[in-house]
Amino acid sequence: MDVARGPLAGFRVVDLSSVIMGPLATRILADFGADVVKIEPPEGDIMRLAVPARHPGMGAVFMHLNRGKRSVVLDLKKPPDRDALLRLCARSDVFVHNMRAAAIERLGLTYAAVAKANPAIVYVSLVGFGQAGPYAGFPAYDDLIQGISGLASLFARTGDAPRYVPSTLADRIGGLSAVNAVLAALLHRTKSGAGQSIEIPMFETLVDLVLGDHLGGATFDPAAGPLGYGRLLTAMRRPYPTSDGFVCVLVYNDADWRTFFEKTGNGERFYGDPQLHDPDQRRRNYDHAYRAVGEVLATRTTAEWLSLLRGLDIPVAPYCDLESLLIDPHLAATGFLQTRDHPTEGRIRTLGIASTWSETQPSAAGFTPTLGQHTAEVLGSLV
Repeated sequence: MDVARGPLAGFRVVDLSSVIMGPLATRILADFGADVVKIEPPEGDIMRLAVPARHPGMGAVFMHLNRGKRSVVLDLKKPPDRDALLRLCARSDVFVHNMRAAAIERLGLTYAAVAKANPAIVYVSLVGFGQAGPYAGFPAYDDLIQGISGLASLFARTGDAPRYVPSTLADRIGGLSAVNAVLAALLHRTKSGAGQSIEIPMFETLVDLVLGDHLGGATFDPAAGPLGYGRLLTAMRRPYPTSDGFVCVLVYNDADWRTFFEKTGNGERFYGDPQLHDPDQRRRNYDHAYRAVGEVLATRTTAEWLSLLRGLDIPVAPYCDLESLLIDPHLAATGFLQTRDHPTEGRIRTLGIASTWSETQPSAAGFTPTLGQHTAEVLGSLV
């Protein structure tokens, strides 16, 4: 495997994480050029079992989360394997795990133990809840964090039942936060020579996302208004039906509102309704305003709206389902969706790097390893 690529070439990450949050973070580090050594138990990361898969242990989600890494199997309950991990940490820059505190302590792999082997290590604990609070020892999965963070409750505010976003949002937001923390800690170490321990809690990270939008009037003490950002919480904020499908439209600023209704032959309705033409009243009545937009959009085809609104510079986009993403012309032109030949899994579709760099362009060049594929290679280098 060629790891001498990308802006993090030369850095090594020991990845003791599993499922989604940690593997996503370390996959991004691998995409950026780091040598990521994924430590797995003899049975492997549980996400290897997620279907669909062509072969056992190589599930689709696992493959997207673990490309470009090296897989090493260790039974960390056995002292020789634990010692091997510590020797690997002594030659590495970052250590990432997502075990609860009691479990990592039983294994003898606390920050103190790993820092003894390598004082300059950046030690990252991915946890469900901040360890200073009463929830510290509770189990945490994406569904639970979406519920306890208030995210699921936002649907109830739109008139729907409380439910989870159909994506592992808490895990993925946490993983992105972990990448930011690792990069900042490596920069600090470059300037100071000092390693450190970092804790990334899923709960607090997702609450930051939720309340960042919806703290509202409670930002002030005493409160200056209700919780919640009204524009985001209207039940009408969704893809609009057209005469033959759906379209995504955001009539945003005052000029857009005037232009939309005037150029669609609805100027009289706009100027005759204070809840449409008066900005303050419109912001207090998003249900009414967005419903009016929806009634206009229902009168023409999606293609007609895309052409007209793009010509008027009103924000508009096609509504895409999962299938249409695979043939999206923009994604095809940018090369974001790629097909490659995996050494064991055959022809696969993979996701590219979303960012573009002028000097050190990362590359999703590595393949997802089979279980233990690199055990002999990595452990042999520690002798």
